[in-house]
Amino acid sequence: MAAAVRFHFYLFLLSTLLSFYPLLSINPENEALLKLKQSFSTSNSLSSWVTNQNPCSSKWEGVICVNNAITSIHLADKGLSGKIDIEALMQIPSLRSLSFVRNNFSGPIPEFNKLGALKAIYLTKNQFSGPIPSEFFSQLGSLKKIWISNNKFSGNIPDSLTKLKLLNELHLENNEFSGPIPEFNNSIKSLDMSNNKLQGEIPSNMVKFGADSFSGNEGLCGKPLDKECDGSLATPKPESGMSWAVKVIIILVISAVVALAFIFMKSRRRNDDDISVRSTQNNHSGQNNVDNVVQVHVPSSNRSRGSEHSTKKGSESKKSSSRNGMGDLIMLNDEKGTFGMPDLMKAAAEVLGNGGLGSAYKAAMTNGLSVVVKRMREMNKVSRDIFDAEMRRFGRLRHPNILTPLAYHYRREEKLFVTDYMPKGSLLYVLHGDRGISHAELNWPTRLNIVKGIARGLGFLYSEFSSEDLPHGNLKSSNVLLTDNYEPLLSDFAFHALINPSYAIQTMFAYKTPDYVHYQTISQKTDIYCLGIIILEIITGKFPSQYHSNGKGGTDVVQWVFTAICDRREEELIDPELKGNTNSLNQMLQLLQVGASCTESNPEQRLNMKEAIRRIEEVQV
Repeated sequence: MAAAVRFHFYLFLLSTLLSFYPLLSINPENEALLKLKQSFSTSNSLSSWVTNQNPCSSKWEGVICVNNAITSIHLADKGLSGKIDIEALMQIPSLRSLSFVRNNFSGPIPEFNKLGALKAIYLTKNQFSGPIPSEFFSQLGSLKKIWISNNKFSGNIPDSLTKLKLLNELHLENNEFSGPIPEFNNSIKSLDMSNNKLQGEIPSNMVKFGADSFSGNEGLCGKPLDKECDGSLATPKPESGMSWAVKVIIILVISAVVALAFIFMKSRRRNDDDISVRSTQNNHSGQNNVDNVVQVHVPSSNRSRGSEHSTKKGSESKKSSSRNGMGDLIMLNDEKGTFGMPDLMKAAAEVLGNGGLGSAYKAAMTNGLSVVVKRMREMNKVSRDIFDAEMRRFGRLRHPNILTPLAYHYRREEKLFVTDYMPKGSLLYVLHGDRGISHAELNWPTRLNIVKGIARGLGFLYSEFSSEDLPHGNLKSSNVLLTDNYEPLLSDFAFHALINPSYAIQTMFAYKTPDYVHYQTISQKTDIYCLGIIILEIITGKFPSQYHSNGKGGTDVVQWVFTAICDRREEELIDPELKGNTNSLNQMLQLLQVGASCTESNPEQRLNMKEAIRRIEEVQV
């Protein structure tokens, strides 16, 4: 009897507990997120945030989990406004990153300082306003990234920011901050304070960030701005006692002397080594071609430079060329036939453009062969002997995805490189130009084949130039030429060792990457970053702003891609022209992840070349 009573008691207890199970199973973080959602005035975009679900396993939009713990809330572009409930966020102890980019929040900065474990705050492009308390960030010692740009914050830059020892990204641009710039520690790698109302001298340890990081602040002075701190520009002004008429006369005299000197030097040069060629200039702007005369400065063949050839093979090549009436054009590859300087001088020329490393012309010779002649001026870093040796080394390269030079000419003040002409043009122009390339031709299989060809060409260069810091050094879509079958050919590679250092910094894409901008270093991981940019460019179809030295124009594909990945909006990144390939969407996203892994801002976190190539080859059509 007692046993039966106990049995019924346990049964009653069990049924009672089961009746309360829904209450016992409520996830406190679920409750916190729902409370956060309720604090927003507009939250229609968060329809996936519903009760009785696990935010991690149910994949709530904008909620990122690691090991079933919520680590990030990224709610960019959701049209949100109202209040951000900090008390609700405090109920999520594993939270490390917050993003409310491109929403409609306004008012003072929320009390994020109560969330002491945060590592990243992104508030860019809202309507937050007012000053930020000086000690606001003093309790946020784990912060590494702060992006509060494009708001209406005012007052002084909080001094507590300078106490964040782990801070490496700080973006305050396009606000109304005023007062002086406090001295930050040297751990910051990415900084922008442009377009505020800051005043005073820029701290000396911040010169490395460049003028763009401080532009648009009329009250700032000192390096890297071209403005001295006494208020006057670095360029000296004429003496105030001088009359206006005297100043004009002096300027006219100086201008006349400079003009006469220029005309005299140009005349001497033309008499010495100019040729006139008929040009059918194609400026890619849609204008009709016109026949005119373009002065292409190609050295004449009547001067002997045998004394400058000190290597035996170089001398033999030159003598052989002279016997054939070819001047001092050195052939490296005769698979397309042999030609010399007279052939180039007689060729119809077309101006192709002025690239980073020099100007280029298309020369259509009478034998039917069309070549590209590049004029390089800034290559005086090495001696003639070494230069000849490097050219012969280039001439021996053979790979389906490498553009091997056909010939070259050496002169102290400039060098000529002759390569095959590719009618299809560069990857940059095929993706973004106006030639009317059929989108059907740029389908997913074609684009994937281009990426794989680029990767294979890089693998070859990394084998041939394994000891170089930059086996390529100038990898971008304008330096990827395409054959008629859309097979990619890498050009302008391995020039880093030959170019004058100051000119390399100005022109080579390797020096536009975060490696140099933030860390003042270059390495083979720099080429990896450049490969990642090309992959993202091909997948998204967007022109990367990274190709512009000032970052203006195009799309910041890296930030766009990383934000979308954090917000789980990867599919939005795919070029609309590829949306018809729905069966290949997973493969596109797979390649997109490779591109993102190649463009990590920290070189140590990037893939190495071997791993990048392996992962690219794994992607199938």
